[in-house]
Amino acid sequence: MKRQIIALGGGGFSMEPDNLALDRYILSQSAKDEPRVCFIPTASGDSADYIQRFYKAFQLLPCTPSHLSLFEPSFPSLRDFVMEQDVLYVGGGSTRNMLALWREWKLDNILAEAYQNGVILAGLSAGANCWFEEGLTDPLNGPLYTLNGLGFLSGSVCPHFDGEAKRRPSYLEAVGEGSMKEGYGVDDYAAMHFVDEELSRAVSSRKGAAVYKINRQEDGSSEEAIPTAYLN
Repeated sequence: MKRQIIALGGGGFSMEPDNLALDRYILSQSAKDEPRVCFIPTASGDSADYIQRFYKAFQLLPCTPSHLSLFEPSFPSLRDFVMEQDVLYVGGGSTRNMLALWREWKLDNILAEAYQNGVILAGLSAGANCWFEEGLTDPLNGPLYTLNGLGFLSGSVCPHFDGEAKRRPSYLEAVGEGSMKEGYGVDDYAAMHFVDEELSRAVSSRKGAAVYKINRQEDGSSEEAIPTAYLN
């Protein structure tokens, strides 16, 4: 049973509700005709608006949507609920707060079990940061900093690579000076599809959106564009 993670730099239903190409791509990786997809909006504090936008989008797609709330839990067994899903889709927001809450609920361990059992893991921004050893995050009114993720994927990641002015230079500097592991810069509207912890494919919902491999060099860092398939 293959293990799959699809990490979006940005995009999907929350950023382009009229273009669900990335969301369709995520669903298409399931062997099910109508996979059970569960939205996990912890990073946004379980924003009611965010949850509503998820349902509005995914009710248009061939799937059975649900969401997981840790602020207003409605499940008799968290593990059972998670393990029943085919796709887990993690939203954006505060990576730090999300991971703290996940660990308190031991959801991090449940997600690791689900991943090993073939449940597809996906997400954007915080929902991309969380799967790697390290992610670049930006607290409100604060500097960018490195945050430890769950480590299902090795290395580091920087979502919104082209979407926020300070992201690219901060990430390149961090990798170059050795304060972050080598990894990937992911533009808004682009995504990386990992199969068994190896990058299988890069895709995008908009022309020009790309994924980059960021490596350390003696004089700093380098970025190498990875071929990215345009889905539309």
